[in-house]
Amino acid sequence: MRNIFYQIPKRLLDFVLGCLLLLLSTPLILIACLAIRLESPGNPFFIQDRIGLKGKPFKLIKLRGMYVDARKRYSNLYQYDESKGLNFYFHNHGDPRVTKVGSFIRSCSIDELPNFINVIFGSMSLVGPRPEIPEVMSLYGEYRDEYLSVKPGITCMSKCTGRDSLTKYESIQLDLIYVKNKSFITDLSILWKTFLSVVSRKNVY
Repeated sequence: MRNIFYQIPKRLLDFVLGCLLLLLSTPLILIACLAIRLESPGNPFFIQDRIGLKGKPFKLIKLRGMYVDARKRYSNLYQYDESKGLNFYFHNHGDPRVTKVGSFIRSCSIDELPNFINVIFGSMSLVGPRPEIPEVMSLYGEYRDEYLSVKPGITCMSKCTGRDSLTKYESIQLDLIYVKNKSFITDLSILWKTFLSVVSRKNVY
């Protein structure tokens, strides 16, 4: 019963606020699409397979911040299985895969605005652990099931705390704290802290 009183208002907040924020951000998304396309060829949107609630895959939509052929150009940067455990940084300073426009929209979190589409249709929530890519999810080990026990979100504890300055292990541990202590009040608190984090533009590479 307690879960119902949490999930219903959470989904209502996701849908209503998600629709409002998508509507307000559409002009910015269109401007960003034009800038991305002018700098480098290819689709300005980046659609990628991610792992969602209970391991169900879905297509995440965001703005492209890297070159279309980044995986081919810098294949060594995608060899996650060669990492020793989870003590690696997912993003780094001076990442050669990131375009100039990409660097700007990432620092302002503009690249994630299309995530509101995922929120509206229910594959994501406003607040929840970031949806992981399959290659990295395979490294989660004992943390996998608990991490996937809640719907992934646009922001969570790690997003409003250290962002890209955190190792993958540190990010997971922070987001698991959310999983264990999730509540509607916690969600509102994280949304506010995320807003402050986005405005400050700290720890984004």
